[in-house]
Amino acid sequence: MEATPEFQPEAVIRLLSGHGVHYVVIGGLAAVTHGAPIVTQDVDLCYARDSDNLERLAAALAEVHAYLRGADPGLPFRLDARTLSKGDAFTFTTDLGWIDILATPAGTEGYDDLARTADTFQLFGHRVLIAAVDDLIRMKRAAGRPKDLLAIEELGALRQELDRRQ
Repeated sequence: MEATPEFQPEAVIRLLSGHGVHYVVIGGLAAVTHGAPIVTQDVDLCYARDSDNLERLAAALAEVHAYLRGADPGLPFRLDARTLSKGDAFTFTTDLGWIDILATPAGTEGYDDLARTADTFQLFGHRVLIAAVDDLIRMKRAAGRPKDLLAIEELGALRQELDRRQ
């Protein structure tokens, strides 16, 4: 069983911003940023798939020694823009903790779809796109795993609270 590396979202945001990567934060960190009482141990991202962004993303991930989570040690894997362009979802263990990247999260059409409705937050001194609560619910509903169905309850309650504040 692989040990869980230290969760370092601030360092991940700093890394991606420093490389100019275009992404939308999704998953637990996005929910927490909106105010949901969810516990997360990874950073989930939806990334833009244009070639320049794939180059920047690959460079950022290489800098923190990303390797496929759960893969056998020594498994041949080339972390570069070409490899990222051939896949849709990758789960990595890195020096900064777990980073999961998805080109087209369940229930979405990918980066442009999510970026259009994303909320902008200042996180750790950087301007970051965070998936809208309604999009988080849409992704969780489409994924349909038991843990996602539980998260929909939390996100639905958060949606109601945000609506009351308006």
